[in-house]
Amino acid sequence: YITVLKALEAKAVYSYSPGVVKCKIACTWEDLSGSIEIVEIKQPFEKCILSQRTYRDNYTPKKELSGSIMQAEKYIFHLSKWGVDGEKEILQKRQAELPPDFKIRITNPKALIILGRDNNFASDQLFDFEIIRRKYANMIDIITYDDLLRRFKNIVTMLSIK
Repeated sequence: YITVLKALEAKAVYSYSPGVVKCKIACTWEDLSGSIEIVEIKQPFEKCILSQRTYRDNYTPKKELSGSIMQAEKYIFHLSKWGVDGEKEILQKRQAELPPDFKIRITNPKALIILGRDNNFASDQLFDFEIIRRKYANMIDIITYDDLLRRFKNIVTMLSIK
């Protein structure tokens, strides 16, 4: 990623409300080609991902996780429907924050959700959480703060190998 746009307002073209309706996306990352990725950063609460009890032997998503997924899906929907007009409007309004000659592309945007902790999950909880993650993997990456720490540790380890 080469740039970050905070508080990006996307036009909600599919709205039944009168007038122009905008959804405010807290953070987006733009890659070298200009493609937008939505980033939702939530609190690192321990018990916000999965229910503590099972439903028919399954750990189900808690409100924080399912709400974050819905929020990201809606942002993806609105950005995708906004299309080329959105690319032009974002570029016009945010040009000063972007590198020279940079183009914004709304091409099948994805989302990244960072939330919660998984360090105290039992193996069956980890299994169910992985099923949830893979269900949305085509459009949303769901990672925990513990995932971030593990990835950072792995990067540091790999960089220190001679």
